Amino acid sequence: MLYREAGQFKSSYADDQRIFPLRQDRHAFWALLAAAYVGVPLLANDYWLQAILTPVLIFSLAALGLNILTGYAGQLSLGSAAFMAVGAFAAYNFMLRLPWMPFPLAFVLGGVTAALAGLLFGLPSFRIKGYYLAVATLAAQFFIIWVLTKFPWFSNYSSSGVITAQVLSLAGYKFLTPVSKYLLVLICVSLFALAAKNMTRCAIGRAWMAVRDMDVAASVVGIRLMPVKLLAFAVSSFYCGLAGVLYAYCYIGTVEPEAFSLDLSFRILFMVIVGGMGSILGSFLGAAFIVLLPIGLDHILSALPGAWLPAGFGSNLQLMLFGGLIIFFLIVEPQGLARLWQIAKEKLRLWPFPH
Repeated sequence: MLYREAGQFKSSYADDQRIFPLRQDRHAFWALLAAAYVGVPLLANDYWLQAILTPVLIFSLAALGLNILTGYAGQLSLGSAAFMAVGAFAAYNFMLRLPWMPFPLAFVLGGVTAALAGLLFGLPSFRIKGYYLAVATLAAQFFIIWVLTKFPWFSNYSSSGVITAQVLSLAGYKFLTPVSKYLLVLICVSLFALAAKNMTRCAIGRAWMAVRDMDVAASVVGIRLMPVKLLAFAVSSFYCGLAGVLYAYCYIGTVEPEAFSLDLSFRILFMVIVGGMGSILGSFLGAAFIVLLPIGLDHILSALPGAWLPAGFGSNLQLMLFGGLIIFFLIVEPQGLARLWQIAKEKLRLWPFPH
């Protein structure tokens, strides 16, 4: 009864095109923002902020970038972690070589550098598609990590290759505490998620979806495939680069190639599949699910008698669950958790009447 839209009339085109056309959705969204910006910093401890909420937000931004490319534009990619590494190392070197540069500018330039790398490795998308394109982006994953490892200039000639990230500061304020880093990540993710939502609703997003659904028909109606695909690669890599900067500076605290491995690329892909392709909300749901699942399993297994469990059982169980969930969602609900949430909302709009 509380989710009915009875009496909510759309009297203008702007009302019809709102992100949240229902009043209940708008109220829930503002309540969620209030809880994230006010309630969480006041109530959550350092462990929740640093080990759970901050990585969920960072991975949501990375999954959002991959979702733009794969979910909206239909281009497969297995190099998301490599573009995150480009953003992180670019921001580090910008602030190292140009000490006067403020962090927000280095943050954006790190994303721009990742976007340029995405443009370069997105060029094959005009000639190849599907699994062949996935292999091309997989080559980007190996090549970029190899370059960052073999050329010590990027790591400031560090003997170990592991660099401590600079302290973030803005107008004299230093982001040192888990609360300050969480709020910084939350602000960045909120702004760029809103930008992504608006992009997918405008002519650019419609062109991406037309290319995704049938590129030949999109070309016939006048959509230029090459600029549209390259723009999708650039925007996706830009978002992944921003996520890489936040991952290095606000979560792990170091800038190192090993942190952006192929395993991370697959985890981001799992977030998109589980959360829902072509859905902004799905990126957040998938990231939360993938991050919280291992933590929940560890708590469950730690409560069981240790003698019952062989060594390494927890890590193997995580891998089995990840694989099983991927197969489950691909077969049962290809549109992921976002679609399940949409179905639940549709049922609420008719409840308690029969469907």
